[in-house]
Amino acid sequence: MIQVTELGYMGIAVKNLDEWKNFATNIVGMELMDEGERDQCYLRMDYWHHRMVLHSGSSDDLEYLGFRVAGAEEFEQMQRQLVEGGVKFRVGSEEEAGERHVLQLIKLQDPDGTPVEIFHGPEVQFKKPFHPGRGMHGRFKTGTGGIGHCIVRQKDVEAAYRFYTLLGMRGGVEYKIRIGKHVVAPVFMHCNDRDHTVAFGIGPSERRINHLMIEVDNLDDVGLTYDLVRKNKIPVTIVPGKHSNDHMYSFYFKNPSGWMLEYGWGARPATHQSEYYVEDIYGHQPEAGGFGMPDLNK
Repeated sequence: MIQVTELGYMGIAVKNLDEWKNFATNIVGMELMDEGERDQCYLRMDYWHHRMVLHSGSSDDLEYLGFRVAGAEEFEQMQRQLVEGGVKFRVGSEEEAGERHVLQLIKLQDPDGTPVEIFHGPEVQFKKPFHPGRGMHGRFKTGTGGIGHCIVRQKDVEAAYRFYTLLGMRGGVEYKIRIGKHVVAPVFMHCNDRDHTVAFGIGPSERRINHLMIEVDNLDDVGLTYDLVRKNKIPVTIVPGKHSNDHMYSFYFKNPSGWMLEYGWGARPATHQSEYYVEDIYGHQPEAGGFGMPDLNK
């Protein structure tokens, strides 16, 4: 089976481009790539042309996820894999591939309707050093793990599991979280060294995305970012703590679109074996809005 290798990029629709540009650079530390397009701009985290695209739009939500395959041969084989699995897709035009700064891509949707793109050949700019939008002690940890991980909405968890398995991911339940009389058991899927790349199954949500996790290679950047978030009165939703599944030390905060970023350091590699947990190692208490899970006590 052909496997996607990373979450390479993502696009989000935002109501206020200027507010997002300031947030992404001066709070998060990404590098802005504004190429003069009125309705979009790019954000860098490493040598890639971009890892995120900000599109002017009204939804303040996820627009698409871009998953990488290794090369042209795997790109062709992935198409055959999708046909055999009964998943509809179309091959993107040369113009569409150019807009994403990749060699080729296909477009499809996951079972909840979230647009997905599978691509190969991203534009990598080794001649252009990455310059963070504000001072950082280290750098973002991308590499083989890609941009990071995200939790997305899925009404039909079993259908979502089949879909992401068809992309070559593997995984399963990693937490059983008791909320009142109910237990929430989210599913975590991985395709590389990260504990997970995509997760779902936390309950209904108005938005497609719950949060995006980005990782840094220096613990001090988590502390620095936490201070910047507090200083700028940005809502912290989950205070610093350490997860049981990926051992990430992190905290969660709201972005200008109202969903969350997780800023973390120190994650362990994927175990490739099944385990589950009922709580985190320490910290991660909810604050303003918590993790965005539904109130099952109502």
